[in-house]
Amino acid sequence: MKDFELKLLTKEVTELARTIGHSIKQETAKIKDQDVVEKGKSNFVTYVDKAAEETIVEKLRSLFPEAGFLTEEKTAQEKKDYMWIIDPLDGTTNFIHGVPLFSVSIALQRKGETIAGVVYEPNLDECFYAWEGSKAYLNDKELEVSDSDNLADSLIATGFPYSKDQKLKNYMSLLQDLLESSHGVRRLGSAAVDLVYVAAGRYEAFYEYGLNPWDIAAGAFIVQQAGGKVTDFKGGSNYADGKEIVATNAAMHNELMKKVQKHMSS
Repeated sequence: MKDFELKLLTKEVTELARTIGHSIKQETAKIKDQDVVEKGKSNFVTYVDKAAEETIVEKLRSLFPEAGFLTEEKTAQEKKDYMWIIDPLDGTTNFIHGVPLFSVSIALQRKGETIAGVVYEPNLDECFYAWEGSKAYLNDKELEVSDSDNLADSLIATGFPYSKDQKLKNYMSLLQDLLESSHGVRRLGSAAVDLVYVAAGRYEAFYEYGLNPWDIAAGAFIVQQAGGKVTDFKGGSNYADGKEIVATNAAMHNELMKKVQKHMSS
């Protein structure tokens, strides 16, 4: 795929994400308890997630028929060289409780490498996006990560995994350490939003474990295109399939990684 074709395709996806995001937002006041299905402990899905994903898949098929799909709600599962990675509603728990922070996340990969990413947060009408070789953008304004180079001056984001095991105890120990050594730690409830906030310089870093590729593929790519760094807990590149991610502004990555590895290496 040529650069200009990828740029045009990314712009088409931003418009799709906006359309889907607006329709999701309109459903906020309509959702009822009986519309919510628990997929696992504290892991929910609604008819809104499923309908949004079906619409996204249908539109992306028409835009780029050669691509396969990896989707959260299993609307389409087709492995090809080019793959769409889709989370139609990242932050479903926020959505069903009327908390105005959730997002649509769409990434395109080529042979396992992300080459385009779009994250749209409809409550603030903020669309973050990038494509291979481009800068990162928010509503057509170029983004850069922050330049803070130490943890003490950093604001950190995280999320809490569904599993309740020994690893979670270590994770909570890490959380306490970071609370005491940074400006603070925030938990918004949408990993995709957390990541693009790192890209926008609002956070210096985001870390979490237990996530899936559709949660992070687009956001992690946008962080990298904004000048940030993304690794797994060991400092490697297996953050998508390995279910561990640390995304930072790059300048304070090593300092944060020392904390992560101190608490999570066991």
